Parts: sequence; structure tokens; C-alpha cells
Amino acid sequence: MSRANWQNIPLKRIVSSVQSGTSVNGAPWPAQGDELGVLKTSAVYGGVFRPAENKQVDSHDIDRVSCPVLAGSLIVSRMNTRQHLGVAAAVLHDYPDLFLPDRLWAVTFRGADPRFIDWWTKTLAYRTQVEAVCVGTSSSMQNISQGDFLELRIDLPDPETQGSIADYLDRETARIDTLIEEQQRLIELQRERRAAVVDAALAPLSSWTCTALKHVLDGIDQGVSPQAEAGLADEPGAWGVLKTGCVNRGVFRPKEHKRLPDGFPFDPAIAVEEGDVIVSRASGSPDLVGSAAIVEHLDYRLILSDKLFRLQPRRSTDSRFLAWSLNSGRYRIQVRRAISGADGLANNLPLSKLRGFEMHFPSLEEQRRIAAYLDDQTAKIDMLIVETERFIELARERRSALITAAVTGEIDVRGVA
Repeated sequence: MSRANWQNIPLKRIVSSVQSGTSVNGAPWPAQGDELGVLKTSAVYGGVFRPAENKQVDSHDIDRVSCPVLAGSLIVSRMNTRQHLGVAAAVLHDYPDLFLPDRLWAVTFRGADPRFIDWWTKTLAYRTQVEAVCVGTSSSMQNISQGDFLELRIDLPDPETQGSIADYLDRETARIDTLIEEQQRLIELQRERRAAVVDAALAPLSSWTCTALKHVLDGIDQGVSPQAEAGLADEPGAWGVLKTGCVNRGVFRPKEHKRLPDGFPFDPAIAVEEGDVIVSRASGSPDLVGSAAIVEHLDYRLILSDKLFRLQPRRSTDSRFLAWSLNSGRYRIQVRRAISGADGLANNLPLSKLRGFEMHFPSLEEQRRIAAYLDDQTAKIDMLIVETERFIELARERRSALITAAVTGEIDVRGVA
């Protein structure tokens, strides 16, 4: 496509208005019917506008709402974590009962198709500029000023070409998104199949012993939560502290850690070793609380955090069988019951509850046989999941490359059906 008529200009040349809303009190559920709602900042996560991501406005604050969500505007996150700062999404319909908070902008344009601008905000060229001007006192909260936003530069074709590119990307990315959704459903089916294999192998027989978890353990360790640094402990002599997500979905991920400050003192007893059985006691998601996994291998020197338990099985208990038992449906049911009644700590698993969980154990020889069987069977399923996840990753890379190529004029989309 010829770029002879393209212009490299600052956004202020095409922006007609930038408005933000008001921070109001809201309920932890979305507005229904003709109720008023205020958008959450998550309404534009992933670069897609999700009107359902809102909070019902408190009755005492109804008169304070401002800036309704209207078609033709681009909603931009002006204050957020670095990852989500500047994330934007076009609004295609009017939502007169939804309003903006003060952390989101509604940007309107003149002489520019907001859909084209929306696609441009998905490119590396846009992200690089945003990250260059973002400011903040911590990495957890950054912001971009309206002045800096308006100075961001864009390569802009004529309005007709903008529309053609937006139409093309609407169509082609929808096809890729559908393919990704199909693959994600396949992953969910594989995970369901995996869970069924585990539950079938762990279905207790009459000869098995039913006992509380504490009776098959010599002890339970818990770590510390120091002020750690972003990055891996991959230098000689460096240590890291594990994150709670290191055992999500029953798989130990050694890279899920933060580097400890040099010289940080800790009890050597909380150092992680291969063969340890680790359980997450807390998580932002209730579905991940109580996640458990065995440490298969260690590429780093790591310690436990205070949000992780390490179980010390007795000699009569096989570590791998124990880890598989902590990934069973029966165990998950007990976790859900325990966290739902934890004195308001809905995402925390009390140690007292964990110790009392009902568990079933066959002889040590049978434990080892079942663990070996599950290692083999789930490895096959996990390989299929990894292959599918790789396919999804490639599809997302293809999507990103397509967007960049289209909005920069590298491919001619005019007349493409």
C-alpha cells in the first residue's frame, strides 16, 4: 500500500475532546436494568470494551456521576499498573446508564476513525511511546498525563483508508479470536479429562485407611514474606522467595519467584528442596487457594513465602501420592468449604483446616504404583495441553503482527473481502 498520503502527527491534531469521570462509591456487583453503573478500569483490559465490568453506583452518589459512555469514543486507562496503563478500547454503542470513573478517559476524534485509532493502540509503536512517558512513585501504579497523551505520534492515512483497515482488522482478528476460543475450550476439556483420570485413580477402596491429613505428616513448614525485588535469582549466590502462584494447577513452576535482597537473613530450614510438597494457602482466586505440587527440579535457590505451606510426609506416606491426593476433587471440595468459612478471609486456607482434611491412603507400595500411573497418564494429557497452548501463542503472535502490518500500511487491505 502506498503511504504517500500518510501523515505522522501528534494525537492532539485529531483529538476533539478528552474527558474523565468521577470516582464514586459503588456496590461490588454490576448495575442491572435501569440502574446506573460506573466502569471498572478492567472494562478495557485486553483492549476490548466490556460494559459488564462495572459497579452499581451507590444511591448516595447518583448525582455525582459524570461522562456517560457513548459510541464513537475511545476509552483509555490513564492510571493503572504499567501493564495496563494506556490500554484502550473503542465504544461502538451508547451506554447512557454507564459512566466513567476518574481513572478512565473518553477520547473523541475529528477527521479520524476511532476504530483505526483503537487498532493502533494495540501496536508496539503505541506501547513504546506510552511506557516512555508514564510516571509514578511505584511500579504498581503508573499514570500518563493528558498533555503527554496528546503528544503521542501516529502515522495516519486518509479517512477512507482508515475505515478500510479497521474493517479488515475487525474481520480478520474475529476469525483468529474464534480459533483461539476453540483451542481454549479444547484445553478446558483436556483439563477436565485430567481431573477425571486423577479422581478415578484415587477413588478409595475399603482396604484404604481414612485419616486426617495431620496423621500422615511429621510437620508443616511455612516461610516468610520479605520485601523482594522484581526479577529472577539467576546470579551466583542469589536467593529468591517463591510466589503463591508457583504451584497453580498442581504444577511446580520454579520461575514463579522474586529475588531476595543480597544478604537477606533467613532460616535455612525454609529453603526449598527437590521432592518437597508445597501447598498455597492464599490466592487472589478462590479456585487456586490450596493448589499443591511436588518440587520436580530446582534451577534456583529458593525459600518458602508465608503464603506457602510445605508438608513433611511420614515414611509411610509417598510424597508423590500425597501431592496427587492434594489435586483430587475430594480435596478441592474440602478447600472450598474451608475458605468459605474462614472469618472473612475468603481466599485464605487456615492451617488448622488443612491439617484436619480427610484423606485416604492405601499401602505404601500401592501409593507408589498409583503415583507412577498418574505421572504417566497426566504427562500425556499435559503434552497435549502444552501443544495447544503453543498453538494459541502462535495465533496471538499472528494477530499482533497482522494488526501492526495493517495499521502501518505494510499490507494493502483495500478491496480485500
